[in-house]
Amino acid sequence: MRFMRVGAVGAERPVVQTHDQSWRDLSGIVADIGPDSLADLDARLAGVDLAALPMVDIPGQRIGAPIARPRNIWCIGLNYSDHAAEAGMPVPAEPILFTKPGSALCGPNDPILRPAHADKLDWEVELGVIIGKPALGIAPEAAMDHVFGYVAANDISERAWQIERGGQWSKGKSYPSFCPCGPVLVTRDEIPDPQALAMELSVDGAVMQRGTTATMIFGVAHIVEYLSRFVLLEAGDLIVTGTPPGVGMGMKPPRYLKGGERVTMSIAGLGAQSNIVQDV
Repeated sequence: MRFMRVGAVGAERPVVQTHDQSWRDLSGIVADIGPDSLADLDARLAGVDLAALPMVDIPGQRIGAPIARPRNIWCIGLNYSDHAAEAGMPVPAEPILFTKPGSALCGPNDPILRPAHADKLDWEVELGVIIGKPALGIAPEAAMDHVFGYVAANDISERAWQIERGGQWSKGKSYPSFCPCGPVLVTRDEIPDPQALAMELSVDGAVMQRGTTATMIFGVAHIVEYLSRFVLLEAGDLIVTGTPPGVGMGMKPPRYLKGGERVTMSIAGLGAQSNIVQDV
């Protein structure tokens, strides 16, 4: 199944796509798609004639992040060997974990905010994984049972804050709008192999990143199982799984985002985003 959330910020309503490709209003069945609804969403939808639900006309409406504000956004760094090389860092022996706050999440077409003290704003197209039920200390073979579905995400990063200001990476990853997400949440059954998805990102029409999840160092199942050794993964949690090469920091000379530029990205089967960088 494919879900979206549409409407003004803070007033999004959930919609689902039916077999005829139309979008239907789910708000009469579930208040939202998020941490408080994913665990029993399948049960709520069982037996529902989706085609009988009110139709929603998507064009012209704001599309929100396809998941309501998660309790946790977990991030995996340097998860593509060629990206580690362009960053001048060794290939990690274990997944590198950092976090973003839920307040970084925004819609797939919302502005990317660039504050006046952000001089090295960068992009990272990433596969996002949505957890469907809690996972703590799970067996490797059970990892995918805890995945609800997948989204496209952009791990916007301010490199000076991340690298030059001391402390942890999260400092450069957490400003509001630094995690555009969506447009759709696609359930696990519709993506039979998350390690075979083409991904691309452009800035003002120039392709910067073109890669595939096939080159991830640690795949989705390994990441979910690995994280569950150290943290409680909760329903609605978002895991962003790393980026292929082509980020601005790795260019010679480095190339960073400016106000007014448009960042467009897509992942096969998960749709496309288009965000304008807005100086604030």
